[in-house]
Amino acid sequence: MRFIGIIPARYASTRFPAKPLAMLGGMTVIERVYRQVDGVFDDVVVATDDERIEEKVKSFGGKVVMTSTEHRSGTDRCYEALTKVGDDRFDVVVNIQGDEPFIQKKQLLTMRECFDDPSVDIATLVKPFIPSDGYDALENVNSPKVVVNSNMEAMYFSRSIIPYFRGKDKDEWLKGHTYYKHIGLYAYRSDVLRRITSLQPGKLEVVESLEQLRWLENGFKIKVGVSDIETIGIDTPDDLMRAEQFLRSMNK
Repeated sequence: MRFIGIIPARYASTRFPAKPLAMLGGMTVIERVYRQVDGVFDDVVVATDDERIEEKVKSFGGKVVMTSTEHRSGTDRCYEALTKVGDDRFDVVVNIQGDEPFIQKKQLLTMRECFDDPSVDIATLVKPFIPSDGYDALENVNSPKVVVNSNMEAMYFSRSIIPYFRGKDKDEWLKGHTYYKHIGLYAYRSDVLRRITSLQPGKLEVVESLEQLRWLENGFKIKVGVSDIETIGIDTPDDLMRAEQFLRSMNK
């Protein structure tokens, strides 16, 4: 099978405009993401809607394609990029968030290994919460939780804490059950990507503001790979400050 990593990167983020071009440890966020992915798959490309991002990617030798400013999600942007690079050239598309500068090769390979099973159409990644994370981390609505079945397929994603641990004090929940934090990394077979981008938003997706619920609502199964690696996504300027601190701690 041939895999392509596509990194959607838009300029006009509501919470953090120009986020892909923000500097992190002397390098733009988008370049850090690209360098983490480069070499893992058969090809990698940035999909953007802005010429400033396009210019920056070209300046460090990366591949980039221009896409529409009208896309509702990174998934839609990935599909347009796939059609532009040739959707018959790749069997699986890996959607790497443009704000995940610490994504690791091991995590990407875990995603790739999900497709050793020919029945897998979509895959994503989770990390178990650990007791030292504390209840506040578990409660964070910006950190979606995932419940999986015995085949490690997603049953539901929620910004709320799922499952509810009845009869236990909240401070004990992380000690008594393995809760999974969703890492915003997806992979889809190329034909499945085409199909899911034609779907209309579902009721659960609208309520939770989580795109992947649309796929579950329409009967698609999502295979879940598990990682023990902590990553820091960048949604806000405050997240960028935390990322700088994380980077310094890694370099000590």
